[in-house]
Amino acid sequence: MNLKKRSQLIHSTSINEGREKPETLSADYIVGLTDGEGCFYVEARTPIGAHKTPRVELHFFIKLREDELFLLKKVKKFFGCGGIYRQKEYRANQRNCYRFGITAQEDLHKKIIPFFDTYILQSQKLKNYLIFREIALMVKIKAHKSKEGFEKIQLLKSQMNRAR
Repeated sequence: MNLKKRSQLIHSTSINEGREKPETLSADYIVGLTDGEGCFYVEARTPIGAHKTPRVELHFFIKLREDELFLLKKVKKFFGCGGIYRQKEYRANQRNCYRFGITAQEDLHKKIIPFFDTYILQSQKLKNYLIFREIALMVKIKAHKSKEGFEKIQLLKSQMNRAR
């Protein structure tokens, strides 16, 4: 075999040949995945009808294409909570997706907030997380039930997911 052909063969061989994907994801991988595909979302609803107090719901999501469902299953295993939901896409030229989500307040406070306090996001998503965290702590002490607390939450929420 000539030297040039041998060099091309060496450089074109897959580096993943013979390697298996790990069963679990690392904390750093979760941070990177969240930086790219994650979302910290707050829904603040004013009282209407029979509801006399404002409602604040907190959500953590990671959304991926349907062919990467296996990754979301690993994320769910990593956190030990949450759910995975199919999200049908109605726009042309878009794939259906799956979304991993955690909405239970206890899981957000015991798993998500401590995780992202320890493993820091690297992207602009850190700003959204810090606001999300502040709102979550306010909800935990029921500050959202007062007019002033709810207004502060609405103000904080308005600062999330804005163009930088």
